[in-house]
Amino acid sequence: MKDEDKTKQQLIVELNEMRQMLTEHKRMEEALRLSEERFSKAFNASPCTMAITSLKDGRFLDVNDNFCHIVGFAREEIIGHTSLEIGFWLDRVDRELIIRSIENKNPVRDLEINFCRKKAEPRLGLYSAEEVDINGEPCILSIITDITELRKMEVEITRLDRLNLVGEMAASIGHEIRNPMTTVRGFLQILQENEDYQNEIEYFMLMIEEVDRANAIITQFLSLAKDKLVEPKSLSLNEIIRKLEPLLRVKAISRNQYIELELNDVPDLILDSEEIRQMIFNFVDNGLESMSSGGEVTIRTFMQKGCVVLAVQDHGQGIAPELLDKLGTPFFTTKEQGTGLGLPVCYRIAARYNAKIDIETSSRGTTFYVRFPIQSPSLRTD
Repeated sequence: MKDEDKTKQQLIVELNEMRQMLTEHKRMEEALRLSEERFSKAFNASPCTMAITSLKDGRFLDVNDNFCHIVGFAREEIIGHTSLEIGFWLDRVDRELIIRSIENKNPVRDLEINFCRKKAEPRLGLYSAEEVDINGEPCILSIITDITELRKMEVEITRLDRLNLVGEMAASIGHEIRNPMTTVRGFLQILQENEDYQNEIEYFMLMIEEVDRANAIITQFLSLAKDKLVEPKSLSLNEIIRKLEPLLRVKAISRNQYIELELNDVPDLILDSEEIRQMIFNFVDNGLESMSSGGEVTIRTFMQKGCVVLAVQDHGQGIAPELLDKLGTPFFTTKEQGTGLGLPVCYRIAARYNAKIDIETSSRGTTFYVRFPIQSPSLRTD
């Protein structure tokens, strides 16, 4: 009997131990489940763009919601595929450098990369990655920050800073230069009428033309001044274009080229008529000069995303990609006789109305878009 009692006691002890082990196992399973649930929620709800890929073959094991939003693919289009298969890398060399660094146990921190959204839309990002172990498999945890718009903003701020600097110079020295130029022109006209100089009249005409050209450059220079006086009123952009059309057509006809208008109904804006005329004339003039005989410049107005859009399109050879970031920089020009002030003046005018200038260019031509926000009645003076 005593042996049976000992056996029963031993069984009870072992049973209690098994119950404790089972309880502990369930507790650990629950803790693991809660941990995985918290990780999943944090992973998917994170504002960072995150992805987990296999180090061995580069296939996506998991991505968060923001990653899907940034790359433009649905989750089911990504999981099980590689970054190469979805066309993520604009330059595959970037991927090879990252893999080599991770394999050498060196985390990647804020590497600037070019990647693609769906439909091969190029974007710029900061890429960070490090190796993690998931269920015994070596993986890569990637975090990407899309800085495309930030970089565009930096370029725009740099351009405006340059415009501000040139504007300050214009306000300081422009008038001081113009005044003696006016005096020189006046005396040249007087000497031109003197009978003693009739044999040199062609030289006087040439000098007067050059003085006028210099004055025209100074006029553009003064247009960059920060404190330029403007008279903004509620005006129709379409009406400004229609009144300017005859002058534009004369210039186009002289080059055997054409002007086409496509004006849609748009609300009135708070504008200065002379400034907008100057902006349109500069864009059209650039378009005409970019084309050969028979070319056509189209001026359009339309509504888009709460903005009144002015679009000026030519059918020239387009702008080289390496020159795009330089457009709007004072004194930068690709023309033999250009001053490099036409586009900076346009950017200065646009900035005064909180408008944004975008450019689309290809071998088939270039289009400048000026987007005027409707709900922006206040005029900037800086």
